[in-house]
Amino acid sequence: MRHLLATRDLSYDNAMAILDTAQEMASVSDRSIKKLPTLRGQTVVNLFFEDSTRTRTSFEAAAKRLSADVLNFAAKTSSVSKGESLKDTVQTLEAIGGDAIVMRHWASGAAQQLANFGWSSSAVINAGDGTHEHPTQALLDAFTLRHRLHGQHSTGKDLSGTHVVVVGDILHSRVARSNVWLLHTLGAKVTLSGPPTLMPVGVKTWPVDVNYDLDGLLAQRPDAIMMLRVQAERMAGAFFPSTAEYTRGWGLTNDRYKTIAGTPTLIMHPGPMNRGLEISATAADSTQNTALEQVANGVSVRMAVLYLLLAGQPGH
Repeated sequence: MRHLLATRDLSYDNAMAILDTAQEMASVSDRSIKKLPTLRGQTVVNLFFEDSTRTRTSFEAAAKRLSADVLNFAAKTSSVSKGESLKDTVQTLEAIGGDAIVMRHWASGAAQQLANFGWSSSAVINAGDGTHEHPTQALLDAFTLRHRLHGQHSTGKDLSGTHVVVVGDILHSRVARSNVWLLHTLGAKVTLSGPPTLMPVGVKTWPVDVNYDLDGLLAQRPDAIMMLRVQAERMAGAFFPSTAEYTRGWGLTNDRYKTIAGTPTLIMHPGPMNRGLEISATAADSTQNTALEQVANGVSVRMAVLYLLLAGQPGH
């Protein structure tokens, strides 16, 4: 595995290797000194063309726990604002000594372009590209789900027989796309639910079921329900009448939460959560909600990705 660009292209063996390695990396967080010397002398560049809190800081923490040096690059305060191209920016950063480039970009396909056009010899990790994919988010979601289902003995186990319902703004969600492909690869059944106007064209070709009866789905007691943020910043037009209407139809309201409260159904959210819109405060603060666990597990998963991409690579 030379790059991590999309879960759609991630093999079962590679996905399991990342999850199992992340399980080992998680033990580092329990130590008094949360460091491994694995990537000492190597440099990880966080190249972010979109704002981010969780993903950028998670990758930074992961790199530092592996003893790598970290360069944080924000497009808004760089030469990009003066018109510098992506190619020139990347080659400048590589000349400084970047061994891995973690990139978030507003354009779908930007990470693939960087990796496949020969602009860089660094390992490329897609930290979210447009509405295309966000592979490490899906990996940390799968890790969290697997850990909740199997505990400390999850190594070597996939998600066969697991039912995950993904709810909300599927159309604009790179998290949803990455989860669909990864969960399918790991053996899970995936159901999508949300406003018909927020379902992508061609969704019937995806390895999923589409069901617009959210209340009926909750009554089935799925293993997990993943609530997606409504991405208003990507919406040029009106995709639903009002936020109140969206919440009534697709939000995890207090009444809907009561139908799964106390059951094994997990509530997942990639963050940031819009309380009162796609999820109620009661559901967000419940013990069934894994949002904070997902953030913590993200460090272990990203440590695993950096380790597998960089450790032992020729020239590194």
